[in-house]
Amino acid sequence: MANIQFPKDFLWGGATAANQLEGAYNEGGKGLSIFDMVKFVPKEERGNDPEMDVKSEKELEELLSLGDGENFPKRRGIDFYHHYKEDIALFAEMGFKVFRMSISWPRIFPTGEELTPNEEGLAFYDKVFDELQKYGIEPLVTLSHYEIPLHLVQKYNGWADRRLVEFFVRYAETVFNRYKDKVKYWLTFNEINISQFSPYIGSGILVDRVEHKEQAVYQALHHQFVASARAVKACHEIIPGAQIGCMLARMEVYPETCNPRDVLVALEEDQKNLFFTDVQVRGYYPSHMLSYFEKNNIKIEMLPGDEEILLQHPVDFLSFSYYMTMVASGDPDKLKQKGNFSSGILNPYLETSDWGWQIDPTGLRITLKKMYDRYQVPLFIVENGLGAYDKVEEDGSINDDYRIDYLREHVKAMGEAIQDGVDLMGYTTWGCIDLISAGTSEMSKRYGFIYVDQDDYGNGTLKRSPKKSFNWYKEVIASNGVNL
Repeated sequence: MANIQFPKDFLWGGATAANQLEGAYNEGGKGLSIFDMVKFVPKEERGNDPEMDVKSEKELEELLSLGDGENFPKRRGIDFYHHYKEDIALFAEMGFKVFRMSISWPRIFPTGEELTPNEEGLAFYDKVFDELQKYGIEPLVTLSHYEIPLHLVQKYNGWADRRLVEFFVRYAETVFNRYKDKVKYWLTFNEINISQFSPYIGSGILVDRVEHKEQAVYQALHHQFVASARAVKACHEIIPGAQIGCMLARMEVYPETCNPRDVLVALEEDQKNLFFTDVQVRGYYPSHMLSYFEKNNIKIEMLPGDEEILLQHPVDFLSFSYYMTMVASGDPDKLKQKGNFSSGILNPYLETSDWGWQIDPTGLRITLKKMYDRYQVPLFIVENGLGAYDKVEEDGSINDDYRIDYLREHVKAMGEAIQDGVDLMGYTTWGCIDLISAGTSEMSKRYGFIYVDQDDYGNGTLKRSPKKSFNWYKEVIASNGVNL
């Protein structure tokens, strides 16, 4: 690593999402979002399966009938809404160049259908951006991070309905106009491919309302692709010089063996994962997906002009989350290893986290090289980190050396990829401050450099305490990746 230099303008920072962070779900005129309806289910009750999905209209109605006495962790987050000054000061102390966050769509348009935005919601983000600006931290803002207004699910079944394109574009144009002097880095949809695994969280679809689940999911995705391209167009027109990217949950897949059948299956899994960025970066549907649609009786309804808007308004950069790699086999009976919204065969060469996610820094170098070869646009790692149980010692210290080890090896892999010729813009570690888990709604699954005193049931003082990794990351940023 001695000779590896990160670019002098490399964007070091951390990443969060409004629904896991802000809390104040019923303050400031905010409407309900899809994640406000996800309850906490203890691990012993749910097994290894994430409990993030709402699958039916009946289930949603039952959740809506429950009072605040129930445990809906996304509603409380870690109360960033009232602690943002304190939290941003801690990010600044670490030396963040960039802070990835999301705007809560229902905080701006409570039902998604309003013609006039909620001024109180807009004013809140003004204050957050002003605080970041005070410390010289660039915001990287995700427009839609699992934050669809619940009303749009109830009335339209989410993105299955074409009308959401117009609602989203109105929202995007509103925030571009409002924050054009404060935000120059934007993302459209967080982990846009998650709709494949979780139609409710990714696209706001209740699957019991549709006849052909896959048809509905891919139609919804087409609407999101069009909305994303129109947002790119609007961003470039409203904020000259701004950069706007897409965001993928990257799932690098290895063949289990050199058996050609395993290699073929791994290749096909990779194609499925990169389909989303093919459309958003290249601007058109790849031929293998058109073939897949034909084989599976999926007919995407496109309006005149859709293909042109996709082609004319690709994203400026490609961002992605990276936590682990998967293994594929041509043998359908192989045992599965559960991970982040996906599954694969256990890789015997890798260690696993407390949550069974396989740790593979070299896989990050592989995926950076592969994606840059494929797209030749700047890349941005906007989520990477280790979810783990943290112990507070009697003296108050939190010695998370395991997190430092994880991040160190991934930073090394990034540096090696840059040396290989990859254009990498920046790196925002996931959950730079402890927050509510997306997949399991746990607080005990911690990622942060900053410990937040709160448990899975919302008990605690919310006191913020730097962990050992806080000072380690501070030194990494100060040395631009030299001192690890």
